[in-house]
Amino acid sequence: MAPVVLGINGFGRIGRLVTRAALDSPDATIAAVNDPFLSLEYAAYQLQHDSVHGMYPEEVTVDGDCLVVGSQRIKFFSERNPADIPWGSVGVDYVCESTGVFTTGVSAGAHIEGGCKKVIISAPPKDDSPMYVMGVNHTDYDGSATVVSNASCTTNCLAPLAMVLHNKFGIVEGLMTTIHAATANQLVVDGPAKGGKDWRAGRSALNNLIPASTGAAKAVGKVIPALNGKLTGMAVRVPTPDVSLVDLTVRTVEPCTGDEINAALKEASETYLKGILGYTDKAVVSQDFVHDKRSSIVDASACIHLNDNFHKIISWYDNEWGYSNRLVDLAIYMNDFDSKA
Repeated sequence: MAPVVLGINGFGRIGRLVTRAALDSPDATIAAVNDPFLSLEYAAYQLQHDSVHGMYPEEVTVDGDCLVVGSQRIKFFSERNPADIPWGSVGVDYVCESTGVFTTGVSAGAHIEGGCKKVIISAPPKDDSPMYVMGVNHTDYDGSATVVSNASCTTNCLAPLAMVLHNKFGIVEGLMTTIHAATANQLVVDGPAKGGKDWRAGRSALNNLIPASTGAAKAVGKVIPALNGKLTGMAVRVPTPDVSLVDLTVRTVEPCTGDEINAALKEASETYLKGILGYTDKAVVSQDFVHDKRSSIVDASACIHLNDNFHKIISWYDNEWGYSNRLVDLAIYMNDFDSKA
């Protein structure tokens, strides 16, 4: 199977890390990047240097209108309108839409006019575009949609947990809190919140714990329809640059012990969810998971259990690197499926 040929629109945190993840994969390649707000030289600098994930091991240089990473040449475009990006001219088949701006089927679908075949939005869609979580519902992909979503980093952490628990014990209802690392939409010092609606989001990310809304738990109901309406949640933004934690509290249909829950999650991590779900019983903290490719790593020794029907599950995730690798995995899966259709 030939590697999937990707293009990146929006060279921010996720765009750059999806690029790194694709360059690291034998089953993917990057042919082009589009970002109208970066010079080519600055894009090269930002791909080379990363304050969380470290220097990229190969030298990143500029040659003409291309980024050069090792022997890989990546065409650089600077278009504002997705329809004007000539993806087809460099053989891009699948576009990672990571600007955070084009999050509907119509707006992200404009990329198709530039010659690509499919678009993957690196965020939950703001319409009914299909949403896929690797390991949970990615096999529902049937090739009919030209625009799909890779959901959110938190949904990618939560959904595998919820699937294992619901399939094994049944979930009556649940609440989730994600203790979430800071992201680019926060402010370094107090100021007007971006968008202006959430006043707390305008407070400094450096020295505050900031409660925030998240649709990640409700989104699980879209990828696991049996859980629709049974989960909701919130976020607390914390002053760390990367790695987040899901705190999921559920009431189960079937009575079960904490050991039985841990055994089910551990088994899944070693079998059908290997590489997506992880499991540890070590005394870990957030820095232990920087640059971890997995979507969700259960912290068995941090989980607590009130009784046989009421349980709290704790799971870690690198909200940048794990998510970026899942987006590349989804592109690879779609490419394989579409090539056989």
